[in-house]
Amino acid sequence: MTGTGDHEDAATYGATAQAAIRRPGRWWGRKGTAAKVESYTRISFHLFPVAQLVTALLSLTPVPARSALPVAGALLVHVVLGLRLTGQALDWVAGRRARPRRLLYAYTACGFAGAAIAALVLVKLPDDPPATYYTACVGTYVLFLAFSCGLGVLALRTHRQSLVAVAVATFGGWLLGSALLPAPAAAALALSTLLSAGGLTLASRFSIWLLQAVYELDEARHTRARLAVAEERLRFGRDLHDVLGRNLSVIALKSELAVQLARRERPEAVEQMAEVQRIAQESQREVREVVRGYREADLYTELLGARGVLSAAGITCTVTGTPTGLPRPVQAALAWVVREAVTNVLRHGNAAHCRIALTVVPAGPRAEGRPAVAELTVENDGVPSASAGSTGGHGLAGLRERLAAEQGTLEAGPAGKSAFRLVARVPVPADEVAEAGVPGETAERARQELE
Repeated sequence: MTGTGDHEDAATYGATAQAAIRRPGRWWGRKGTAAKVESYTRISFHLFPVAQLVTALLSLTPVPARSALPVAGALLVHVVLGLRLTGQALDWVAGRRARPRRLLYAYTACGFAGAAIAALVLVKLPDDPPATYYTACVGTYVLFLAFSCGLGVLALRTHRQSLVAVAVATFGGWLLGSALLPAPAAAALALSTLLSAGGLTLASRFSIWLLQAVYELDEARHTRARLAVAEERLRFGRDLHDVLGRNLSVIALKSELAVQLARRERPEAVEQMAEVQRIAQESQREVREVVRGYREADLYTELLGARGVLSAAGITCTVTGTPTGLPRPVQAALAWVVREAVTNVLRHGNAAHCRIALTVVPAGPRAEGRPAVAELTVENDGVPSASAGSTGGHGLAGLRERLAAEQGTLEAGPAGKSAFRLVARVPVPADEVAEAGVPGETAERARQELE
């Protein structure tokens, strides 16, 4: 029976597929770097058998139909097996399935069988055939050997096995040449087989190596994120241990002392229990402070974290301005804006550049009594449809609510053809604004760390 989760997964997959059909540009834009490299590699390798089919059929054009028909049949079977082997071998490289051994053996056997049929057609050609007949049969023979070697290495484990496959293909080319052609032509045939099989093998092995390297880098990035979360959990656990460990030990000792005093009907038991109550209330207050500090966002930390996370994702990030001198409520509100904006940059679109700018706009000499405005701008490119997401989303709605508590505003929308800009403004009372524009020692140090 199929569970509810399976139905939900199927519905989600169907909705995603329909959205990709309606908007094919977004299908590519929503992919990550590793997924894009894998898709490009798959498309490239699936074009190899198609190129083999087209080249071989064009080469067989001068050969009589009766002689070319068996070669064309073997060619079609070889191409179909090559398409299937390509998909399954890349799934094996990605770790999604077992190595397709049987399909590899079938593809290789079909390739050598097709080469043997092409050689047999060459042998049975009439006496003194045109030169184009020789070229067609020999070219088809080399194509069978080269593609059997070049695509077969996708399912091989080691480089030594790939070298053995190239050596076997080269030996096959030399064998046909030595049996039917003069010595110079036989050497040329063996050399062409070596170059074609070796070139395809090298391209295949390099593509697989590149794909595996991208997989490892993507996994390392996810591991780094998980380690950051684990480190934060450990920090929070250490803070709770430091706050509660000593107080709980004191509570346990005083409670035990109060029990002993109560059994002896001593009046000091009441004092000890009152002290236990006081320590428990103090512990509760300290735990609330730890949790409040854990949940409260810090603008300086968020700016540094945003630059680090975006850089790790391959996005160039520039940060200008420092939060020095801004009140803590204003910094906390803008920190949530940075956190949500960076999350949207990573989750949506395919950004290459992101700019984060923090400025404090003074009220001016004529606007007495009016507060200054702290303005935070986050702009990124790589948005397939910049208008999408400009008004919707629970994240932006939550940001507007947080900013509204500080009398702030939020604007989000397209900033060009493929750019998206988010601007948050929070008023800052003039008497609470430090000289953020003056490069003091603290501000200069913060600016240097951010830049």
